[in-house]
Amino acid sequence: MRRRRAAVAAGFCASFLLGSVLNVLFAPGSEPPRPGQSPGPSPAPGPGRRGGRGELARQIRARYEEVQRYSRGGPGPGAGRPERRRLMDLAPGGPGLQRPRPPRARPLPDGAPGWPPAPGPGSPGPGPRLGCAALRNVSGAQYLGSGYTKAVYRVRLPGGAAVALKAVDFSGHDLGSCVREFGARRGCYRLAAHKLLKEMVLLERLRHPNVLQLYGYCYQDSEDIPDTLTTITELGAPVEMIQLLQTSWEDRFRICLSLGRLLHHLAHSPLGSVTLLDFRPRQFVLVEGELKVTDLDDARVEETPCTGNADCILEFPARNFTLPCSAQGWCEAMNEKRNLYNAYRFFFTYLLPHSAPPSLRPLLDSIVNATGELAWGADETLAQLEKVLHLYRSGQYLQNSTAGSQAEYQRLPDSTIPQEDYRCWPSYHHGGCLLSVFSLAEAVDICENHAQCQAFVVTNQTTWTGRQLVFFKTGWSHVVPDPSKTAYVRVSG
Repeated sequence: MRRRRAAVAAGFCASFLLGSVLNVLFAPGSEPPRPGQSPGPSPAPGPGRRGGRGELARQIRARYEEVQRYSRGGPGPGAGRPERRRLMDLAPGGPGLQRPRPPRARPLPDGAPGWPPAPGPGSPGPGPRLGCAALRNVSGAQYLGSGYTKAVYRVRLPGGAAVALKAVDFSGHDLGSCVREFGARRGCYRLAAHKLLKEMVLLERLRHPNVLQLYGYCYQDSEDIPDTLTTITELGAPVEMIQLLQTSWEDRFRICLSLGRLLHHLAHSPLGSVTLLDFRPRQFVLVEGELKVTDLDDARVEETPCTGNADCILEFPARNFTLPCSAQGWCEAMNEKRNLYNAYRFFFTYLLPHSAPPSLRPLLDSIVNATGELAWGADETLAQLEKVLHLYRSGQYLQNSTAGSQAEYQRLPDSTIPQEDYRCWPSYHHGGCLLSVFSLAEAVDICENHAQCQAFVVTNQTTWTGRQLVFFKTGWSHVVPDPSKTAYVRVSG
């Protein structure tokens, strides 16, 4: 399997050098694609295919119009006059695109619109937007996975930066089911790629610290399909809930705070209130400890129309909610409430309360309960999460929680205790007890509450909140010099 994936990675890099990165076919499930594999002939449209290519053209037009709305709607970041060129009608040698002459195109379904404009010329971050030139000499290509429509790779750019590449999965469920129904591979590619384009537009329009950064995009020919689309984005690590449950409360709280900030942004975005219809943890990634949404092709901006409250039922597997129908004929805050309840059932209920400082538990429980009952909106939820951050970062949560020390500790500057570790949970170090503290008094309090603790070592490392990391030890029989640490050993009590 490792040899196969290595061969796949090498083949994927070579496809860039040949100017046809997207001619790979992605095998369904978890296996990476095999470069150059032929999909076989497309089936001819049959008589029982819901109107045949006319229906396919209707679906393409619907997705086209959706992308157009998001591309032009509101004064969001990156907005501006759309590029005049159309994605599926690029002139050879156009700006930012160098590609071979495309093969002769077969006609697309009658009535299908051309591609909508790409996002505006604004860059999502410092520096120019990346294009096809940045992908000519990539290295270390690694298949990360695929979903219903897209496949994702990790590559390293010539300058050393690692990025993620997304493209339509040529053997994925979305494209495959369309080809089986309509027998039009090129038109079905266009239908599937509009989801990738929609995501690209939304990443551009919804820029925020908790939205994955769009770095650029590239159009290249792939077999009989001209101008296939690849997006270039920030690279993140997948969200693994089992692993998160084993991390420190401080890191788990950071994820929940990131999510609260994201949901507040989505509730007040330049496009309106945005809901994530697919809210599973796999739609998010972690970038340096921050949670970021990466999959936006199933996002929706429009609120649900209604004539009465009975039209505003928000359904979940465990329970349902009925929201009010506004006088304007829209279900009030349904997009916002859907996001909040999903945040509760997938993240808050697992990550917020467990192993939290005891004095913060009542406030954390109220956040979990309020989001689980949809008693708060995104504004109040974020306000309470920010309050927890303030109490924790300022040390106010320690008031009345640390009693005066009954023991005496000797300070040993420029020293450490390399061994005599014991395990505690949760810890920043799996082989020892490494915790963050606000102050020396809190470190002493922790040591006195651990029966095996006889010493601790204060490091010069800090967490994202500025708290110092401290190793707790069972003894101090072997002390060695270390200018970056200070040891404290119990001498009485």
